[in-house]
Amino acid sequence: MNRHIRCTGILTALALVGAPTALTAAETVRLAYIDPLSGGFANVGNNGLAHLRFLADRLNEAEALPDGMTYEVVPFDNKVNASESLIALQRAIDQGIRIVVQGNGSSVAHALVDAISKHNRRNPGEEVIHLNYASIDPALTNESCSFWHFGFDAHVDIKVAAIAEHLANRPDVTDVYLINQDYSFGRAVAAAAEAFLPEARPDINIVGSDFHPLIKVKDFSPYVAKIQTAGTDAVVTGNWGNDMSLLIKAGREGGLEAEWFTFYVGLLGGVSAIGEAGVGKVKQISEWHANVPNAEMDEIVTSFKAQYPDFDWYYYRLGTMMDMLTQAINDTGSTDPEDIAFALEGMRVDTPIGEAWMRPEDHQLFQTLFLATLSNDVTHDVENSGIGFVTDERIELDDTILPTTCEMQRPS
Repeated sequence: MNRHIRCTGILTALALVGAPTALTAAETVRLAYIDPLSGGFANVGNNGLAHLRFLADRLNEAEALPDGMTYEVVPFDNKVNASESLIALQRAIDQGIRIVVQGNGSSVAHALVDAISKHNRRNPGEEVIHLNYASIDPALTNESCSFWHFGFDAHVDIKVAAIAEHLANRPDVTDVYLINQDYSFGRAVAAAAEAFLPEARPDINIVGSDFHPLIKVKDFSPYVAKIQTAGTDAVVTGNWGNDMSLLIKAGREGGLEAEWFTFYVGLLGGVSAIGEAGVGKVKQISEWHANVPNAEMDEIVTSFKAQYPDFDWYYYRLGTMMDMLTQAINDTGSTDPEDIAFALEGMRVDTPIGEAWMRPEDHQLFQTLFLATLSNDVTHDVENSGIGFVTDERIELDDTILPTTCEMQRPS
């Protein structure tokens, strides 16, 4: 079984000679996409949906699956609500869909992990697998880990540890303010910052830490005023969606001079909200950005934008996820979630910018990360703004690995 493949572009046809034949010819592999398609985070969810459809179409055109099989993406709107997500999950199961793709909202991910684990225990032979491309509460691959869940984005601790390593060499930054959404993910960001930053630099002062309701704040100026009063050198935030856009917009309008260390400013609306005020000041830790030199990715960026002009290519990790899923199906000759899960464990793939590895102990993906800063001197901008990212630091896979507390229960 070959679990180390070269994935060029996103995604290249896997020309597998003698592929397994246990699959039903011309089977449709349906992916239930459960994410916000309406409400305040609709722009984020629809962006992810466009990415997944783009990837599925490319794989189908490349005949990457065996025996004439094709992918089909079936969207379900969960409004970033755990209860709505469980209803969507049951609808998907009722339709016979056994592969769930979800990303936005760690509270949603926790609800799905729990529900899928219970379903699988009660319905042997009808198991469901959860491919998580963006929910990064560390608990999901630590104390709450599940055999049926795979995390394809670096979790909070990994990203904050990378930021802390950067700040270890930045004596000009001493006073740091934390502002995050008030749910499991936001609290994980604050906890990680409070642990990793002083460890990297004992002289760093965390001068404030605020939590705000998820997608309910329309005016962040009072929070920005507190940040300014604290005499802050840098702000660390895990905010995403409109909570990110409105926060940095308030920072721009309030004349906040601090640097921003973010996870998701590159998501739809973030860069256009801050504009030129963010050049040289706003940073993002992620697995990729459009100005990482690579001709294969340049083609993806251009093709995606032509097909989906309202969005920019952002979710590099979705490509890695689909590469690995496709390889698992080809390796096992099966679309059964249990077979796919065992095939994904320990899988290594070569992507256009480096190796990615799915750690078998906790189903956490490790990959190259980039700390990047907004610039107006770029090849690829974001949202037609004339502003994009340039790399400050490249963090290799081996330097991102943290221990896990996962004690996974596997099928016998």
